[in-house]
Amino acid sequence: MTPQMFALSLGLAAMLAAAQVAHSAPQCDSREAVTALLADRYGETRRAFGIAGEAAVMELYAADETGTWSITLTLPDGRMCLMASGSNYEAVTEDLPAKGAPA
Repeated sequence: MTPQMFALSLGLAAMLAAAQVAHSAPQCDSREAVTALLADRYGETRRAFGIAGEAAVMELYAADETGTWSITLTLPDGRMCLMASGSNYEAVTEDLPAKGAPA
């Protein structure tokens, strides 16, 4: 492979990687629109929430029936962004290992 072909293939790989990152960017809309989508399409309800940083609210939505879950972030301007989602949700409550104990 010539150095020019190698450089072109690296450039193409970089463009494909950048397109994947752009495609997976958080999707944001009004809080009402996002919560309606999670409820109507996936049957998810809010399971947990907390403060993220100084001004955002992180929420976990999940559905027992299907096992789907979503993590959202609500920004100070009222927009809610879908940050992550997945499957096989399982609620657990357990203590963390004692300091110095094997994990």
